[in-house]
Amino acid sequence: MAILCDYQGGLSAKIGDLGRELVVKNTIWTEYATARDGDYILIGASTDAAPPDEADEIRQIVQFADTFERLADDFALITGV
Repeated sequence: MAILCDYQGGLSAKIGDLGRELVVKNTIWTEYATARDGDYILIGASTDAAPPDEADEIRQIVQFADTFERLADDFALITGV
């Protein structure tokens, strides 16, 4: 399945008892409303039935109101590796 979206890649640093850890994450903005935590998402195309190795697991979903058009809410799908 393909969805319309925009995305941004990024790194964040977490500091804990054992030191500093860099975490890779992607944020995907879309109006696709049926994504769930634990789903996999891939930037690009694939014909595989199972998620390919390059797919990232969705770890958090944030819902935003559609402020301007008032047609469909917007969602931020946040992945983490």
